[in-house]
Amino acid sequence: MKRVSAKMKISNCYHFVTNLILIAFFSIFICSCAKDDDQSPVNPTPVTPVGISQEIKDLIYFKGNESAPTVLINAQAGPDIELGTDLVDNIFENFNTTDILTVNVHQAQTLNPTILQGNDITLAQAVSFNTESIETLYQVIKYFKDQGRTVYVLGISFGAFITQELIAKKGIDSADKYLIITGRLDINDVVWQGLSEGRFGFFENGVTPIVDPEPGMDVIERNIGRLAAGLGMNRYTQLLNTVNDLSNLTYIYGATDQAVGSLTAEEVAFLESKNANILTGNGGHDAPFIGFFKQGLSEAFGIE
Repeated sequence: MKRVSAKMKISNCYHFVTNLILIAFFSIFICSCAKDDDQSPVNPTPVTPVGISQEIKDLIYFKGNESAPTVLINAQAGPDIELGTDLVDNIFENFNTTDILTVNVHQAQTLNPTILQGNDITLAQAVSFNTESIETLYQVIKYFKDQGRTVYVLGISFGAFITQELIAKKGIDSADKYLIITGRLDINDVVWQGLSEGRFGFFENGVTPIVDPEPGMDVIERNIGRLAAGLGMNRYTQLLNTVNDLSNLTYIYGATDQAVGSLTAEEVAFLESKNANILTGNGGHDAPFIGFFKQGLSEAFGIE
C-alpha cells in the first residue's frame, strides 16, 4: 500500500489645588476614552462561533456541536435526489467527533428534485446544475472558514468529482484538507459520453469500459447519468495541474473499481507529482470505502 492599576497618590495639602488636579485628570481620561472608542483595535480578539445561521442550516444536514472548532463537510455521493443522512450519522456515532461538526451539503438536485423529473435534461443543463452544487458547497465551506474554523472536505464517488471540481474552480485553499474516495481524474471518454446520452456502463476488472448500446428506461436515472457526465467530461490532470502542491489531499481508489474504473498509471503519477497521499488495494467501487475509510479519516484528518 502506498502511500488546519496604576494608582495615583494625591496630596491633600491644599484642597483647592487638589480639586483642580482631579478635574484636569478626569477631563483628560474622558477625552482619551472617547478617542479610543472611535478607533478599531489593532488586534481584535477572534469571535468564537456560536451556532449556525438558518441560511446555512437550510443547505445542510449535520450532527455535533454547532460551535465545534473543526467542521467535516461531505460532498454527497450519488448523484441522488435526496440529501443523505447515513454517512454523517455513521461518522458521528463511530468516530471521536467531540470537537467536530459533521455536515452533509445539499446539491442542486437534492434541493430541487424536479429538475431531473419529467424530461431529459441536456449535457449543458447538467453542467449548469453541477455548477450550482459547487457554489452551494463553497458557500457552506466559506461560511465556516470565515468564522475561523478548520474545515475538512470528504468526497466519495460522485462526491469525489464534486470535490475535484471545487478545488479546480475555487482553489486548493478553499478548505484545509481533503479526502477523496473512489473517484477518477480522467475517466474514459466513452464512459462519460455514454452517460451524457443516458447510456450506462461499467469497467470490467476495473480497466475495460463496457457501455450499454441503448439508453436506460427511467428518465430520472438517465438524468442522473448526465450529471455524472457533466463532471466526468473534465480532465482533472489538466485542471489541477496549476495547483503546485496537493499534500493536503488523500486519495483512495480500488484497483478493480467497476463503477468508475481504477486510476491509470498516468493518474497515479500525476497525484504523486503533486505530493498527494495515495491509498489503494484490491476491490471494486465499495471496497475502498469499506476497507480504507477508517484509515483515510485518520491519515487525512486525524479523526480516529
